[in-house]
Amino acid sequence: MKVVVVSDFHLKFDENKEDIERKKKVLSFLDKIKGNVDILVLNGDIFDLWYVWRKVIIKDYFPILRKFADIKDSGCRIIFLSGNHDFWFNNFLKEQIGIEIFQDSFSETIDGKKYFIAHGDIYTINDWRYQVFRSIIRNKIIMFFFSILHPDFSLNIGKKMSRSSRSRRLSDKKQKIKEAGLDIKAKELLEKYDIVLFGHTHNAKIFRQDTKIYINTGDWINSPSYYAQIVDGDANLIKYNQK
Repeated sequence: MKVVVVSDFHLKFDENKEDIERKKKVLSFLDKIKGNVDILVLNGDIFDLWYVWRKVIIKDYFPILRKFADIKDSGCRIIFLSGNHDFWFNNFLKEQIGIEIFQDSFSETIDGKKYFIAHGDIYTINDWRYQVFRSIIRNKIIMFFFSILHPDFSLNIGKKMSRSSRSRRLSDKKQKIKEAGLDIKAKELLEKYDIVLFGHTHNAKIFRQDTKIYINTGDWINSPSYYAQIVDGDANLIKYNQK
């Protein structure tokens, strides 16, 4: 069985030239894996902002959603874990495309290997401001007020929040501490699981511990872009080359 895990596309609905090129690369990647993957795991921050109203979706994401539907129709199982930018899922992806949604983590035994997959944002150890913000923004009352506003107004608010989140730059020292939180959690989880996968830090890495492995899939904002590929239990970090 072939499993592909990818994270941190950060696709936008209000795009500049760089965003458009990144979307083209993502669409190329999705075309390449269609029909060639048994399980696709979207490990958070696929969208820079995601929300679905009762009767409205963000039209700019349609090309990506169509690819997801094509991949699902090819017989591939799709799993989507929430990130720190895409977590207000509601029911569109599940009911209209058949994507399995998980808010915090996904764990399952596949080909005899125990998997643990999470975006990783809850495991940072020097980002208390985000943890407070996370608890507020996921509050059902906040989500309700967001839902009753006109979509254009709501998206404008969301765009400003997303820009603020991504524009905050950490010093090298704080970034290393942030990544260390995920590294520590991964090593802890490897005592129980065979394959652990995170994203969030935007720094791709692979760590092997005997027969067990931890992979962080990095991001697609910077170059190169990476994804994890696990074939019959053999896991590797792959650099995507668009041709």
